[in-house]
Amino acid sequence: MHTLEELNKNRLPKHVAIIMDGNGRWAKERGKLRIFGHQNGVEAVRKTVENCAKLQIQFLTLYAFSTENWNRPKIEVETLMKLLVSSLRKELKTLNKNNIKLSAIGNIDSLPSKAQKELAEVISKTSKNTGMTLTLALSYGSREEIKIAVKEIALKVKNNIISPENIDEAVINTHLYTHFLPDVDLLIRTSGEHRISNFLLWQIAYAELYFIDVFWPDFREHHLVEAILSYQNRERRFGKTSEQLN
Repeated sequence: MHTLEELNKNRLPKHVAIIMDGNGRWAKERGKLRIFGHQNGVEAVRKTVENCAKLQIQFLTLYAFSTENWNRPKIEVETLMKLLVSSLRKELKTLNKNNIKLSAIGNIDSLPSKAQKELAEVISKTSKNTGMTLTLALSYGSREEIKIAVKEIALKVKNNIISPENIDEAVINTHLYTHFLPDVDLLIRTSGEHRISNFLLWQIAYAELYFIDVFWPDFREHHLVEAILSYQNRERRFGKTSEQLN
């Protein structure tokens, strides 16, 4: 199995994003309720965050709960929210120990008040950390994010705050939830699905995509290393030719 030590530390992705998929199917294979998969997925989150921190990855963004996930059975949603609160409370010490700063993107106001309070507290208590920035995408949908940005920019144009001629990528970036993050370098999705599922559509324009058949609760260090090794073996051209890069 591959280990962290095998990676070229000079060619690490700056921003890694992960679609943590397969908790429910993992539980179903074991004859358990879906929430059993979510509970076991927490350990995979912990290990992945710690491993990314060891590698000194600067930004890690995890797709924790989408806008579409609100349509799941009520009991599952309620349990997920309780799991979010308890996990944040438990992991505060670990985040500070590893010098990790927590942030969140999405429609945070739609979360239960208890989850909002716990999230705000952990964000505040890790705000001075200078290592990796861990961002949780909660009640997040990329289309909604872009729609809100367009409305805000349109309103500023209407009020003569922004001129239409001056609208460029930088202006759009400043109106997104992710205005404090760089573009994604490596996007990983577990569970064998080959979809983006409304996640960071603008921000992954030139990201390297990596899909793996493993369900999220089984995601381990060597899977992360394999994803980064794949990234390091690719040529990122950003629309240019190989000759131009050389």
